[in-house]
Amino acid sequence: MNKKNYTVGGLFSGIGGIELGFQQAGGFDVLWGNEIDEKAAITYQQNFDHTLYVEDIHMLNPTDLAPVEILTGGFPCQAFSIAGYRKGFSDPRGNLFFEIVRLIEGMKEKPKALFLENVKNLTGHDKGNTAKVIKETLNALGYSTFWKVLNTADYTEIPQNRERTFIICFRDESIWNTFQDPSSAACSGKFASLFPPEKPKVRKHISEMLEKGKVDDKFYYKKAYFQEELEDSVVSRDTMYQWRRKYVRENKSDMCPTLTANMGTGGHNVPIIKDDYGIRKLTPRECFNLQGFPESYVLPEIANSQLYKQAGNAVTVAMVRKLAEAVGEALNQKYGNQI
Repeated sequence: MNKKNYTVGGLFSGIGGIELGFQQAGGFDVLWGNEIDEKAAITYQQNFDHTLYVEDIHMLNPTDLAPVEILTGGFPCQAFSIAGYRKGFSDPRGNLFFEIVRLIEGMKEKPKALFLENVKNLTGHDKGNTAKVIKETLNALGYSTFWKVLNTADYTEIPQNRERTFIICFRDESIWNTFQDPSSAACSGKFASLFPPEKPKVRKHISEMLEKGKVDDKFYYKKAYFQEELEDSVVSRDTMYQWRRKYVRENKSDMCPTLTANMGTGGHNVPIIKDDYGIRKLTPRECFNLQGFPESYVLPEIANSQLYKQAGNAVTVAMVRKLAEAVGEALNQKYGNQI
């Protein structure tokens, strides 16, 4: 790069999947993160050295935060989820988007770029009105807005069907989409040629994401209340199944279903496999593998239910890395000659 690394700050950091993706992309220095969940904070702090503000975002003072060039955040998705009540901005959790706005407005200098992530349903929520409000608010702050639903299975080598909304914005580029020739629109024009990223030609097999050999007995189903259904339905070792509360569903496309926060507690969409030793659910490490976290990422000694929740709430690191590389390339076009 022709410039020092771009600085990054994270909101709603969870276990740091977005921050890790930017680190892996290269050319970025993460200065701080923010997360309210104390268990997620334990995992985060075991894997990162920078400051983590473990507190409610409402308590953050923007003038106390070190200035950053890129602000990231996987803001809470419950208010926009199909599985939830679909209240959107009428739900206090939906209003957390405006806490991001408050911090941007109060910062000593607005970030050069924003990187936001949410559930797929955000795009169509309330007949598109929620998306309209978010886009108009970001435009009013002086940002261009790139908005697209991307699937982990389409854009990375990881075999997980995980569709998420990504919102990527650039400061002082709010009129980029009025240009007939995108190349004339500075870094937003450059980003338009990079987004969405190219799709890989190959995808890993589910077996590559699993732990080797026999895992702990506690992960195997032996006397489950749906044991008979499991034994009748889970017959192949080359695919993945999921428990759908009342029946077992086979995923025939060599794909893991979307990992969810409740998958370790007997909830909906529990991923199940058959190995040489029996029928079992995925281990926490395997769930982290399917989210693109490297083997070097430390899983702390906390309840497995918390680790499943953390994996299910995380972003796919490999997806963020690809998008971060594109963000860096676009920013270099505009700021690369500045020291």
